[in-house]
Amino acid sequence: TKHFIRNILWTTAKNFTVERGWQQIEELISTWDIHESWLHHSEFLKEEELKDSKRYHYRACWGIPTRRKPIPQATASVYFVIVISKFRPDTAPVEVFYRLESSRLIRRPEQCQFREKWLKDIIENKIACTERL
Repeated sequence: TKHFIRNILWTTAKNFTVERGWQQIEELISTWDIHESWLHHSEFLKEEELKDSKRYHYRACWGIPTRRKPIPQATASVYFVIVISKFRPDTAPVEVFYRLESSRLIRRPEQCQFREKWLKDIIENKIACTERL
């Protein structure tokens, strides 16, 4: 079965602000099929000026707090980059990429549906690692 990839309509370069970028990342996250026990906090990290583009970096930090452990044993971060090209018209939508903290693989929201399993794997690996120490 082919999975339907949910994405959002991204703002144009001329309408982009750091706050709007953060809101749109939250909007994208809301389309992900993730159990309600997962909680996250997202934040703007930095702006990066390159020769051909401006890049805006954000992070969403995920965890599953419980009544017994309100502070999760481990968290998993997803890093987002919103790119505004200096060569495309300012009416073109921004480009968005994300990657998981444990991976170098860069994904595009319109090409790959996010999977809750990726967060679980990061957290399980972190807990296993700390238990070994």
